[in-house]
Amino acid sequence: MGIDTLNAQGCEFFGGIIGRSPAIQRVFEAIQKVADTDSTVLISGESGTGKELVARAIHELSIRAKGPLIPVNCGAIPGELLESELFGHVKGAFTGAISNRQGRFELAQGGSIFLDEIGDMPSMLQVKLLRVLQERKFEPVGAMKAILADVRIIAATNKDLEESVKNKTFREDLFYRLNVIPIHIPALRERKSDIPILVEHFAEYFNTEKKRSVRFDVPEVIDLFLRYDWPGNVRELENLVERLVVFCGDGPVTLKDLPAKIFERVELAQSSPGAQGRLGFATHLVAQMSAGALNLGDGIQFPRFMLPDDGIDLREIINTFENDILLQALTRTRGNKNKASELLKMNRTTLVEKLKKKNLQFEA
Repeated sequence: MGIDTLNAQGCEFFGGIIGRSPAIQRVFEAIQKVADTDSTVLISGESGTGKELVARAIHELSIRAKGPLIPVNCGAIPGELLESELFGHVKGAFTGAISNRQGRFELAQGGSIFLDEIGDMPSMLQVKLLRVLQERKFEPVGAMKAILADVRIIAATNKDLEESVKNKTFREDLFYRLNVIPIHIPALRERKSDIPILVEHFAEYFNTEKKRSVRFDVPEVIDLFLRYDWPGNVRELENLVERLVVFCGDGPVTLKDLPAKIFERVELAQSSPGAQGRLGFATHLVAQMSAGALNLGDGIQFPRFMLPDDGIDLREIINTFENDILLQALTRTRGNKNKASELLKMNRTTLVEKLKKKNLQFEA
């Protein structure tokens, strides 16, 4: 995997990490600053944010790039096996140890070891890892002689380790040994302006891999993606794009193709009655897609809205729809009001006044 560098327009692809938002740019900058040192790095972030991608980028930009990067998921290996997995063992060290076995630290010699989900490491092994960090040596299980650890340690966690230290579930001295260079990866909901770029990238990849021709160019779909909070982060977005590419086959992805949970979660996230009405309206539109379409001229088709039995607040619906269109224009033009006014075929001054009156603004 190659490492791309920052460019004048803002990097979109850096060591497998995609985005140009200020939040992800700070991650790119941190990687570049720490990569050529041998300092221990602690990467924090929610599950699915790309912690292993950051670890790989750090390794591949470092002086150890020609050596291996050995990953270990500390949360996926039972505690009684993890010591042998990390440090290896000698023949006869325990029942079933019929030969010497190299551990991950030995396999990583001359390179880097990536300790993922370090917060799940058992207390007994935390002590042994602390010794490795302090003395740069480790002992295989049952061995009488220590081995020099010529390894850079990169750890990652989705837990708040400072809170774990307070709760006495993680050693304070180990935390400070690991937290020499902290890098935090923002959740996808904290860098939503990267969503269109990520969707485009994943769509291109999966269309090629699965020989499909699915498009993600319906504004309402991207708008809903921007409203959704993505609890599974980039991994969830990637999985959804793959699923839609497989099931849609070709043509554009529309609102009716999206899973119901996205609409439900977006609606639940809205706190104000106006916001709830807006998403309720969107959901109702999806439900009524089969009822035909209104022709608004210029080739524009709009789903026909079926009036609910209990009626609607027409003023609120019209205001909500206008707000949605204004925000879509701002999102598509990344906040450029000149381009947004051209998209909306209105005077820039009129657009600015509307945004001011409605207290609307583009959020990267």
